[in-house]
Amino acid sequence: MAIDAGANHVDVLVLGAGPGGYVAAVRAAQLGLSVAVVEGRWWGGVCLNVGCIPTKALLRNAEVAHLVARQGQVFGVSGDVQLDYATGWKRSRDVASKMAGGVRFLMQKNGIKAVDGWGAFTGPRAATVQHADGTTSDWEFGHAIIATGAVPKTLPGVAIGGRVMTYEQLILTDNIPKSLVIAGSGAIGVEFATIMSSFGVDVTVVEYLQRLVPNEDEAVSQELARAFRRQGIKTMTGTAVQGVEQTDDGVVVKVAPTGGGEGTTIRAEAMLMALGFSPRTDGFGLEQTGVALDERGFIAIDDGMRTNVPHIFAIGDVTGKMMLAHVAQRQGVIAAEAIAGEQPESLDYSSVPRATYCEPQIASVGLTKAQAEAEGFDVKVSRFPFSANGKAQSLGEPGGFVMLVADASGELLGAHMIGPDVTELLPELVLAKTWGLTAEQLAVTVHAHPSLSEAVMEAAEGIVGAPIDL
Repeated sequence: MAIDAGANHVDVLVLGAGPGGYVAAVRAAQLGLSVAVVEGRWWGGVCLNVGCIPTKALLRNAEVAHLVARQGQVFGVSGDVQLDYATGWKRSRDVASKMAGGVRFLMQKNGIKAVDGWGAFTGPRAATVQHADGTTSDWEFGHAIIATGAVPKTLPGVAIGGRVMTYEQLILTDNIPKSLVIAGSGAIGVEFATIMSSFGVDVTVVEYLQRLVPNEDEAVSQELARAFRRQGIKTMTGTAVQGVEQTDDGVVVKVAPTGGGEGTTIRAEAMLMALGFSPRTDGFGLEQTGVALDERGFIAIDDGMRTNVPHIFAIGDVTGKMMLAHVAQRQGVIAAEAIAGEQPESLDYSSVPRATYCEPQIASVGLTKAQAEAEGFDVKVSRFPFSANGKAQSLGEPGGFVMLVADASGELLGAHMIGPDVTELLPELVLAKTWGLTAEQLAVTVHAHPSLSEAVMEAAEGIVGAPIDL
């Protein structure tokens, strides 16, 4: 192609500075490539600005509020307690700003061109960026990485705005409603249920499928339902949202059983749509590149993150593989190394950890019991309750369990946990699942006492024999 003398030239042009995009950019720069990243709004992406990071700050606020306001007397704290959501909310924004600023620092440190604006392809090796001041800049590249993310789904006929919100509107306000209906019980739905309930909001979770967190093992869903009942969070499973009407003082949500039957209405001050995500592909000029989408509308990629156009790669939520920040990050590294001529280790999606930070926390990796049985494995299951774990009792959080799913040889197929800080127990189990370790090897590994991790050891003992403390 002809070289445009007025264009900027880079080895790698990255569209999107979320967890996948900025990581890909840094890795490419480390490997000696010239890199530019184009971002129109959130440096650090949804995750650092209005997702993972500020949500975890809010969940920490909720944990403290729950402990002091609802369980304070158990720990020797008495007297009137006043909860101030706005103060904790400000802390969450400070955390988000600090982390997002860190992304800018990484760009500078690694000699990466940080380009503010909306980038769109104008050809297979060219793009233009529309800047906020109305100017444009032209770019040419050897390779491109598409890391444009995803957008929240909503229901037909239901517009986002006013009292009907996505996670973004809710996380950016310091004024919470007195009552909230949440449509969807995936990670976003149940995490916000925990946050809002801990600060006194009357929460109702409506889930279309037959159980909460339907992608988790059924035993985990059942335990979460019990925990939510104890916390006063109302749940309606097997229930469809049929319509939403905004009023002067709130919303009227029409719901009905998915199996048929009489519907009802729920009145609340606000509604949160937490129904999942669609790929963010419009407006980026993909039609100018020949990049193909799959049947679901996501960008189709191979194991090396290449699209059907060999010099264009895609990573993160826009690929629809697994919509998790840590997946996007690993995909970014793979894409950058492939562009640089390396031979990166492919990503084993079956060994990717999944973490949900509601109360109690949920953590899992690999196959559920039902999935393992459906795949024809001779399944062995062991479940160790935190009620028999000394550290959990000391924390005052004895609910939940560690459950391991193994085949007849004892090789780990999956792990499913619900309880205190179980997301921090994942690395050991991901390592075991990834490298084919057996339950016996986990069981004979000495774990510190007292620790929550002992529940992993004892669950492994249950696969090979019997746990000591149960």
